[in-house]
Amino acid sequence: MAAPTAYSLIATDLDGTLLRGDDTLSDRTLAALAQATRAGARHLVVTGRPAPRVRPLLEDLGCTGLAVCGQGAQVYDAGTDRLLWSVTLDRELAETALGKIEAETGEVYAAVDQDGVDGLTLIEPGYRMPHPTLPAVRVERRSDLWARPISKVLLRHPVLSDDELAATARSVIGSLATVTMSGPGTVELQPCGITKATGLALAAGHLGLSPADTLAFGDMPNDIPMFDWAARGVAMANAHPELKAVADEVTTTNEDDGVAVVLERLFGGGPVPHVPQHVPHPSAPGVPSPPAAGRVVAQYAPKTLSMEP
Repeated sequence: MAAPTAYSLIATDLDGTLLRGDDTLSDRTLAALAQATRAGARHLVVTGRPAPRVRPLLEDLGCTGLAVCGQGAQVYDAGTDRLLWSVTLDRELAETALGKIEAETGEVYAAVDQDGVDGLTLIEPGYRMPHPTLPAVRVERRSDLWARPISKVLLRHPVLSDDELAATARSVIGSLATVTMSGPGTVELQPCGITKATGLALAAGHLGLSPADTLAFGDMPNDIPMFDWAARGVAMANAHPELKAVADEVTTTNEDDGVAVVLERLFGGGPVPHVPQHVPHPSAPGVPSPPAAGRVVAQYAPKTLSMEP
């Protein structure tokens, strides 16, 4: 299928897609996003990271719009620093699901993302964060993971691969939760039926946009529902084979500006000939200003904020 010349909504995953391995955005990618927004397109981050782990990126971009976080379980409004919509994973169901998985695989190591704009990532003994730049709080025992409402559970196994762990989890937990795989060392349990497509559909509807308006970029199997929902899905060259199999197009890697390669073709412009100090502010009203080139955007110290009732 030939790609249309432009889209009104650009939905991008973060890790392995928009971000480079060092959690930065390249000058070329920033310039391509700015060109697309000048042409009237909206950029929507659709990520597995929970809202508190996305806030620093959105702040550095100057974004005051929406973001889909927590694998679709959260629609976050950066302008008001609140969740417009969120759904939690029942903690008793999560414990039951973990027990069923461990009955098949032996001990797994678990972490949770707490719900809310001030939610923490808690990790039990033995769990190792796949992204060492992201903050986490280590707890003494698994029971401490359930102290507050959670949006998801993250799992690691000392021997099994991510594909093996995800396949086993799907086979034993049934409708207790949705199993996703969002990156190396990242198998997750979500509220049943919740995917990136859930949050993307809600956010797009809020913006008055539809699947036909949407171009999606991703790199892992958790992006498959988003590709199924969007008019066109573009997988990175570094993407998981399952995502490449359903993609309409495969671009270059995240390290080689794969998102920019496609946006330049669709919205004009081209690779920047030099490294600018700042990307010009887009002229379209309401469009966020990108950060200075190469800024690290994913590190921050958690801050406590009041929750909406």
